Amino acid sequence: MTTFVSISTGFVAAIVLVVVVALLRRRHKRRTAGGQVSVHASIQELKAIGQLSVFKVLTKEIVTEVDHAWGEIGKRYLSWILSNKKMAMIFMFEIDFRYDLRSPAFQIVESDDGFLFRMPPCLRETSIRDIHFYDEQKSKLIPWLFPDLVNSVFGSGFTEEDRNRLKDAARKAAESQSEELISTLGSEVEQSAKQTLESLARAFGVQNVRFEFPHPAQEVVAAKQ
Repeated sequence: MTTFVSISTGFVAAIVLVVVVALLRRRHKRRTAGGQVSVHASIQELKAIGQLSVFKVLTKEIVTEVDHAWGEIGKRYLSWILSNKKMAMIFMFEIDFRYDLRSPAFQIVESDDGFLFRMPPCLRETSIRDIHFYDEQKSKLIPWLFPDLVNSVFGSGFTEEDRNRLKDAARKAAESQSEELISTLGSEVEQSAKQTLESLARAFGVQNVRFEFPHPAQEVVAAKQ
C-alpha cells in the first residue's frame, strides 16, 4: 500500500510540475508577444523582361496532411497513445500565360497586304500569391487522459520541412492544373495576344495584321523561374 501511495504521489507531483512549467512558459510568451517586429527588404535582382503577358488565372489549392510523430507504425498502431497531427493550408496561385517577344521564334513578316506575326511558344509561370494556414492540430498524448495543458508541452506539431513539403505539393498541383487549363483556354490566350498586338499595330498605322501560332495551338512551355 505504501508503495502504491508513493507511486501515486510521484505521478501527481510530476503532473503538477509539468503544469507549473507550462504556465510559466505561457506567461513568458505573453510578455514577449508584444515585441517589436522588424522587416528587412532588399533588391536581389533587376532584369528586363520583354514579354507580353496576355492571360492570368487565379487558382486556390487546399492541401491537407495527416501524419504521426512515430511514423507509419505509430499512425497505424499507436494512435491511442499519441494522436495524429493534422494540418490544412490554403494556397492562392497565379498562373501567368505570356509570349517572349525577344525569342528568335517571334517574327514579323511584311507582305503586300499587311504584316504576319509568327508567334513563339506560349510560356506559363506559376507563382504563389498568398498562403493561409487554415488549421493545424498537434499530436496529443493519450487525448482522453492527459489535459490539454500537458499536451501543449509534449505534443508535437509540423516542422518547417513539413510545411515546405505541403507547399511543393500544392505548387505541383497548380502547375498540373495549368496544363489542363491550356487545353480549354488555348483559344482565349491566343485571342488576348491578337487583340493586344493588333492595338499596338493600329497605333503605328498598320491595319491589316495576321497571326500564326505554333501548332498544336495548345503548345505551352513552363517559364524559367
